[in-house]
Amino acid sequence: MANEKRMKSVAIIGLGYVGLPLAIRCVERNYTVYGLDLDKKKIASIKKGQSPFKEEFIEQRKNLLKKITASTNPVILKKADIVIVCVPTPVDEKFFPILTPLTSATEMIVKNHKVGQLIMIESTINPGICDDVIAPILIEAGMKEGKDFFLGHCPERINPGDIKWNVTNIPRVLGASSPQGLAIAKDFYESIIDAPIKLMGSIKEAEACKVVENSFRDINIAFVNELAKSFDKLGIDVKNVIDGAATKPFAFMAHYPGRGVGGHCIPVDPYYLIEKAKASGFDHKFLRVAREINNSMPAYTVEAMQDLLNEVKLPMKDTAIGVMGLSYKANVDDLRESPAIKIISELKKKKAKIIRYDPFIKSMSDVPNLATFLKKCTAIILVTNHSEFAALDPKEFKKNNIKAIVDGMNALDKNKIKKLGIKYRGIGRQ
Repeated sequence: MANEKRMKSVAIIGLGYVGLPLAIRCVERNYTVYGLDLDKKKIASIKKGQSPFKEEFIEQRKNLLKKITASTNPVILKKADIVIVCVPTPVDEKFFPILTPLTSATEMIVKNHKVGQLIMIESTINPGICDDVIAPILIEAGMKEGKDFFLGHCPERINPGDIKWNVTNIPRVLGASSPQGLAIAKDFYESIIDAPIKLMGSIKEAEACKVVENSFRDINIAFVNELAKSFDKLGIDVKNVIDGAATKPFAFMAHYPGRGVGGHCIPVDPYYLIEKAKASGFDHKFLRVAREINNSMPAYTVEAMQDLLNEVKLPMKDTAIGVMGLSYKANVDDLRESPAIKIISELKKKKAKIIRYDPFIKSMSDVPNLATFLKKCTAIILVTNHSEFAALDPKEFKKNNIKAIVDGMNALDKNKIKKLGIKYRGIGRQ
C-alpha cells in the first residue's frame, strides 16, 4: 500500500452505529485505533469490552473492543495519521440540516492535528459541505491542503442488524479535494474493505451519492405508501399487488408500504438535497411530496386503529392500545427517527392508554415481556417486526382477548388473524 510507512494509525470521531464498527474493522486490519466520543458512558462501555448498543457485527468481535483506545479527550487525534469523522448530521424541527456536530469535530481536528493527516468525512452531508464548510475551517486555521492535511469524503454505508452486509463488504464511493488525497484515501479504504471502491470525479459528487441513494428509497416508499392509501379505498391488497408486479424480471424493484420510515438516513437525507437546492434556486417538488407522504404514515396508522375500534364499538380514549416494537427496524435497539415515537404521540392526543413493549429496548418498555404485554392490551399496533413478534402464533392474540390489530409492517398472517374473529388492518391491506 502506498504511504504504508506513514498511515498506520486511525482516529474515529463518533463511536455510534457507523464509527464503532469501522473502528473494529480498522483493528482487524492491524491499524492502531483511537476512538473519540463525548458520551462518557459509551466510552466506559467500550473500555470494558462491551458494546454500548446491540449490533451483531460488534457482538461477534467484542474481543476487539478493548484494543480501541477510547477517550473523550480530543488530544488523542494528534496521534493519528488518519482521522475519520462519523458524527450525526440531523435536521431541526424545520428540517434544516444541523451541521454543528460536524463543524465541532472539524474544530477539534484543527486544535489537535498532525501534519499530513488524511481527514475523511463519513457523516452524511449535502453536496458542497466539504468544500464550503469543512475546508474553510481548516484553511482559516492556517492549514494547507496537500501539506498539513488531505480532505476526503466516503459516505457511510451501513445497515444495522444486517447479518450479510456490513462495513467489511459493502462497496463504497470516494471523493477528495486533491488527486494526492484521493490516492491516499483509496489506499486506506482498500486496506479495510473487501469490496470495490469507486472513485468519484470530485468530493461534491461523492457527497451527492448518499443523498441520492436514500432519496431514491424515500421516493419509492412514498409511492407504495400512497398506493396503500388508494388501495384501502379500492379494496385491493397492496402487498399482493406488489408481489405480483415483482414477478416481472426487469424494470421493477419491489418496495413495501408501512407505518412510516425511520433511521438516520431515509427520513433525513432528502432534506439535505432539498435545502441545498433551494439555496441555489431550485425547488425539489418531488422530494418534498415524498417526504410529506412518508411523514403522514404514523398518523394514518393510528387512524386505521380508530377505524377498527369503531367497528368493535370501543372508544380510543382509555382503551389499552399496545405499541408492539419501538425501534425503527427489526432486531436492533435503534430509536433514531422511529415512527413509534410519532405513533405514540398521536395516541396520546387521542387519550389512549398506551402500553409499550420492545424486547430490544427494555428501558422504554412498560412491561417486562411479551406475555405480559398481550395480557394488558385490548388492541395492538405492530410497529416493528422483531423476530419474536413474527414467530408469535396468532392464537395468542385470541387467547388474550385482543380485539383489533393494526399491522404497521404488513408482517403478520392476515388470514389467520381474521379467521380468529380479530379485526385486522394492514397498511393497504384489509
